[in-house]
Amino acid sequence: MGKAKKAAKSAAIIIIFSLISKFLGFLREVLIASNFGSGMETDAYFVALSATTVLMGMVAAGLNTTLIPIFAEIEVKNGHDKKIDYMNNLINVVNILAAFFVILGWFLSPIIIRIMAKGFEGEQFQLAVNLTRIGLPIMLFTGTRAIFTGYLQSNESFLAPAAVGLPFNAVYILYLIFLSHKFGIKGLMVASVLAVLVQIFIQIPAVKNQGYRYRFKVDFKDKYIKKALLLTLPVMVGTAINELNMIVDKTMASSLQEGSISSLSYASKLNGIILGVFIAAITTVIFPMLSKESNKDNMNGVKLIMSHGINIILLITLPATVGLIILSEPIVRLFFQRGAFDATATAMTTKALIFYAVGLVGMALRLMLNKVYYSMQDTKTPMINSAIAVGANIGLNFLFIKPLGHGGLALATSISTTIATILLIRDLDKRVDDIDHSTNRKCMAKTLVASIIMGVVVYFLYGGLNRVFIGGKMIELLILIISVAIGAMVYIGLCYLFRVEEIRMVIDRMKLRLGKSMA
Repeated sequence: MGKAKKAAKSAAIIIIFSLISKFLGFLREVLIASNFGSGMETDAYFVALSATTVLMGMVAAGLNTTLIPIFAEIEVKNGHDKKIDYMNNLINVVNILAAFFVILGWFLSPIIIRIMAKGFEGEQFQLAVNLTRIGLPIMLFTGTRAIFTGYLQSNESFLAPAAVGLPFNAVYILYLIFLSHKFGIKGLMVASVLAVLVQIFIQIPAVKNQGYRYRFKVDFKDKYIKKALLLTLPVMVGTAINELNMIVDKTMASSLQEGSISSLSYASKLNGIILGVFIAAITTVIFPMLSKESNKDNMNGVKLIMSHGINIILLITLPATVGLIILSEPIVRLFFQRGAFDATATAMTTKALIFYAVGLVGMALRLMLNKVYYSMQDTKTPMINSAIAVGANIGLNFLFIKPLGHGGLALATSISTTIATILLIRDLDKRVDDIDHSTNRKCMAKTLVASIIMGVVVYFLYGGLNRVFIGGKMIELLILIISVAIGAMVYIGLCYLFRVEEIRMVIDRMKLRLGKSMA
């Protein structure tokens, strides 16, 4: 199988399972909203969940970025057995450190919650502390899951890593349907722990099939452990800074109207569907291609791949931004408003979603540009960029929180992320000679015009159909689907008419295949 076909197949696997996982994750959020609404308990739960996942989330992010090249180096120099030996050592070292932080976290939970949610008092504060302590075992499982994922991907095995979201969400959904009425919000945190654990179980058959066998070994002096630490540290710091960004938002939101934290969380997850499915798949596939060209010192190849990657991201995120802004209220109402999630919660979440959508393009391009820097073995620039983004976010939070409330926090995140993306582009221009942005500017202009026209069509079409066909939620959902589908066809047609290269290439290939099939 050729490299292009293999990359396309890998991307397809990631997209398919990501879509299924996102759908299940969306159902999970709908059920959480329906069972618990948007109020004191859910605010405490989301803060506690962040408290339990921040540290190991940083470790996992660092491992996911650095494990594959280290595994490849060990296998080339020392063979597969040494690779397994290193993996066992890494699992044990990471779990020892995680156990230490679990114990430390138990005693420091009140301080952590006081920092992360300064507005929590009394019953809500104590609930957040208790939920944090229940969720601490998540730290024990996150590192092992990340190591298994890196090992499988280093062996070009993508199925199990891509599928981990299915059992993860299944645990949540089963709890929310059958047990939430009995065990409440504390049971939801227990389900959160079990959901992470089952991600390990689904990967065990796959890692065994790749030759892995567990053996207890602990060697902190292993040179590859030290190398992993050096490579991972900047990524961890950058991730910590990004987590700090979210913590700042939650801390400031905790002093606003009840339900503000939950509204930001629900809106962020809706906005993250685009980032977590399509953009993640694109950057996952493009990253090794960039790394290969960078290692060959072929900067023309790097620039070409980056340019196409940016164009593809613009083609996805610009119409998504317009669509989310126009249809934010019906999207939130149709998928969330039921049970304890009332009209007030819908209005609050809609407001946050609109302001998050403003920064969707910047968020997506930033993910892409970070991969470009990582391919050149530069992890410091993205780390510094993250620090600048957080500083901008904090300043903008204070500027917007009074007039816009929790919506101002979402807008601050969007603007600060866009500023960070612009700075990444500027720094890349200084580092790499003769980067031609004209292709990207033309693509952005054409795509923006097509997106705006699409948005106008969708706005009047959705409103008109709702006035003609008055019914329940199923009718409104059908109208939403029809409006989005027609909007997508209008957008694709306009991009083809405007001669957007990536769209014309796909459509021309489809026409060619169709012609051959008919022949």
